[in-house]
Amino acid sequence: MSTIESAQPNLTRGDESPVGANGVRDPWTELRLELVGTLGTSVHFGAGHLAVYAADASNYRQVPLAVVIPRSIDELIKGIEVCRHHDAPVLMRGAGTSMSGQTVNTAVVFDVSAHCSSILDVDLVSRTALLEPGVICDQLRDAAELHGLTFAPDPSTHSRCTLGGMIANNSCGPHSVMAGKTLENVEELEVLTYDGARFWVGPTSEEELERIIAEGGRKGEIYAGLRALRDRYADLIRSRFPNIKRRVSGYNLDQLLPENGFNVARALVGTEGTCALTLRARVRLVHSPAHRVVLALGFPDIYAAADAVPDFLQCSPLAIEGLDRQIIRGLEARKLAAAEIAMLPEGDAWVLIEFGGDNPEEAVANAERAAAKILNRNSGPVPTVKLLASREDQKRIWSIRENGASSTQLSITPGEPDPKVGWEDAAVDPLRLGDYLRAFQALVDRYGYRTSLFGHFGDGCVHARITFDLRDAKGVLGYRQFAREAAGLVVDYGGSLSGEHGDGQAKGELLPIMFGNELMEAMRTFKKIWDPQGRMNPGKVVDARGLDEDLRMGPAYKVVNFATKLQFRSAEGNGFQRAVERCVGMGRCRTEKGNTMCPSYRATRDERFSTRGRARVLWEMLQGDLIEDGWQSESVKEALDTCLACKGCRSDCPTHTDMASYKAEFLSHYYEGRRRPRQALSMGRIGDWAPLAGRLPGLANALTQTPVISSIAKRIAGVASGRKLPRFAPKTHSSIHKRRATNPSRSLKKVVLWVDTFCEHFHPEIADAAVDILEIAGFDAHLPSRRLCCGRPLYDFGYLDAARDRLQTILDTLSPMFDGDNAAVALVGLEPGCMSVFKDELLKMFPDDPRAKILSDNAFLLGDFLNVSGYQPPELHAEVIVHAHCHQKSLFGVTGEKAILAAMGVKATWLDSGCCGMAGSFGFDPKHEEISTNVGELVLLPAVREAPMQAFILTNGFSCREQIQQKTGRKVVHFAELLKIAHALAEAPLGEGNAVSSVASTISA
Repeated sequence: MSTIESAQPNLTRGDESPVGANGVRDPWTELRLELVGTLGTSVHFGAGHLAVYAADASNYRQVPLAVVIPRSIDELIKGIEVCRHHDAPVLMRGAGTSMSGQTVNTAVVFDVSAHCSSILDVDLVSRTALLEPGVICDQLRDAAELHGLTFAPDPSTHSRCTLGGMIANNSCGPHSVMAGKTLENVEELEVLTYDGARFWVGPTSEEELERIIAEGGRKGEIYAGLRALRDRYADLIRSRFPNIKRRVSGYNLDQLLPENGFNVARALVGTEGTCALTLRARVRLVHSPAHRVVLALGFPDIYAAADAVPDFLQCSPLAIEGLDRQIIRGLEARKLAAAEIAMLPEGDAWVLIEFGGDNPEEAVANAERAAAKILNRNSGPVPTVKLLASREDQKRIWSIRENGASSTQLSITPGEPDPKVGWEDAAVDPLRLGDYLRAFQALVDRYGYRTSLFGHFGDGCVHARITFDLRDAKGVLGYRQFAREAAGLVVDYGGSLSGEHGDGQAKGELLPIMFGNELMEAMRTFKKIWDPQGRMNPGKVVDARGLDEDLRMGPAYKVVNFATKLQFRSAEGNGFQRAVERCVGMGRCRTEKGNTMCPSYRATRDERFSTRGRARVLWEMLQGDLIEDGWQSESVKEALDTCLACKGCRSDCPTHTDMASYKAEFLSHYYEGRRRPRQALSMGRIGDWAPLAGRLPGLANALTQTPVISSIAKRIAGVASGRKLPRFAPKTHSSIHKRRATNPSRSLKKVVLWVDTFCEHFHPEIADAAVDILEIAGFDAHLPSRRLCCGRPLYDFGYLDAARDRLQTILDTLSPMFDGDNAAVALVGLEPGCMSVFKDELLKMFPDDPRAKILSDNAFLLGDFLNVSGYQPPELHAEVIVHAHCHQKSLFGVTGEKAILAAMGVKATWLDSGCCGMAGSFGFDPKHEEISTNVGELVLLPAVREAPMQAFILTNGFSCREQIQQKTGRKVVHFAELLKIAHALAEAPLGEGNAVSSVASTISA
């Protein structure tokens, strides 16, 4: 044991100061001092940082000694040198999505995903790319696609996993059928050893090998050791290594054989950071078919689907993926992915086969030939068939495969353990897959577990989430016994314990069952050649820690029960702790483009500011080991502070982790006995003071709009100096509504119009337009009998008691309007953030009040309501750039507005712009102004600046409008305003069209 390992640092203080206990310097303190002195602010020791790197997507938890986020490869090298001086173990980490525990360790963790992420070269002649280890898989694939090429390996985490991590794990994905694992796609590596040697490795001829050894030095020493290892074990490697495409387990000693070109780079692929670190990699690119289609096949069971794999392989597919009924049932029980599931053909198990071509006709023809062949096979049941040709349909059906397992990783059966990774990705010969699955299911049944089976059937690799009970010693013992039997079964079928996710700690101790003791000694020697001190990711793969050690939710896991202001209930169980457990670490929140989640991570690339990172911090807070100060924790507060409460994770996360609600709950406890910041009064309580200011709008505007006075007002209110305060309208909508002529027609149906604080006091013209449109659509808009506020801004500052009071008043006031002969048919709103309260927080505050359910079910945004009510919009020949509000995307969707805009005939561009960055009060806070701006600059603001000046910029969110107008100067219209303009143009007499167009142009530009 090293001096660092024997030291007992105080990891619970949560500060960044390298101070030894009681002022006594120990090896831990010396390491911290030198790391900080060398790398400065790239080094982190606080409890928040340690918490987010203590876990990955596996069952394991190990608290790091320190976290280093190097700004460059040079900083990484300097950091490793410091660790070497202090004999400290090291771990290089990418996205941290590994399922076997290889990306957690009691070591100094180097996260290269934030900054060491450049594509250095794409060589079209050699069809290779040179890159740093932090490059994301999709980042490389997007760059290659510009030239009709791709990087073939694409695991389900392709939107966030790094190439360095893929190389470390020998990752695969569906398209390994087309072009192999990561191993087959690595040409050469520049590596760094723990003792500081830096050199390139790759295929090596015998002459070159002799030269390298003769030159001496550390590289020569390593190559000499590798040659001796090869010569000693060559025959055993040839006889004992499984001859299957998905042999991922163990070290790739076979790559040292002469017939494989003594390829040292590929020998290092899959070593999981236990031998050397990748500094740069040159990888192979392959042709990417320009057009693809998916053939979906339905079978009576997963075994029949697996039996047909030999027939599929004869059809030259790009990918062959299988999934069983259990994943679909789990999604159905959670009422998720209904539209996607409906796309599947009839059956109880499915296979998705992808075909490609240089044109659509070729791709379809390839799929149709395969379908004909499969339907006329000589044995087995005839499958049902569905061909999916559109990119959108293919994306949606692939999402079942990519996200289904993660989204069903919590049990919905009372008393049953959650399905877990742990025996996740064994692989066998695909020609024997059906028989293996039957034997494997029999083993699962004998132990009384339940499982779902899915995976890369074309390569015989099967993923299985199994209901292991790891919460007590008996359950852990059962898990150990099952794993050993399962390993023996795989070996009996000539397979590999890991076919994709690596060995890490989950499979490491089982490798002797697969390889035997002599080959394990060869692998031990291989590691020692590279890492004689044993400091590279120790305890993984070779000489691995036990598969039942370091369990994150093992027998020592604490179940914490406490009262919360919000009620956290779901199909998987109730309570705040159960809600936090939803995050299983797959890291989709680290995706850098598409959808909404997670804007703060995208702007900062700080793991603490991802949905997963915040869930990890909350998890540690509940356990109380690393973060001891509970609801008063500054580490938790800091991690949650940058959460924009956009609710993107509520819909985008496969497990529907709901960080906005967790943040509101935490803040409600954090501020007990604490004074809230000024922003809490100025922004959080806007629903209280805006009606008072609205009585004297001229005075209010004088205070907020006059240059010198407004600066003082912003300073007092805690508003960023670079932000403009919104201007109060001369009249409120309520006062305007009272003076509107009452329509005498009794044929109009009654709706309740929810006029939020922002439409009431700042933009009454939006509510006025909505009243007009509703009347045209056949509805009479009624306002509540008293002024109401949903309390949306209160949640941002933890004012949950005040928010509950407002919702109680809303229930008492609105419920009678939905009862009786003259009942309203809907509650129609204009501000997505406010209307989201009726879909979300109302049900969390009053889960057992039937009135809350009625209001929630009848709450609509204007566009959705008009769409379902049969409203026929007029034509509008215009270009519209649409940015959807986060809460609208998360809780309502955009189907209604899309349908109406399509019916109008407008040229609509829907921006995949994520969050605008303003997020209510978030962007007005001086601490958040930079992040707020950076979020907006990711997609939205550049897209608005590039939009034609005659185009309408459409968004429904008050904060979205403020962000766009303040940062680009472009005027923005609400959906209600756009419809009113369309009707005005349609009704304008001949000769007056230009005048109306002028008005519309003024609004839009």
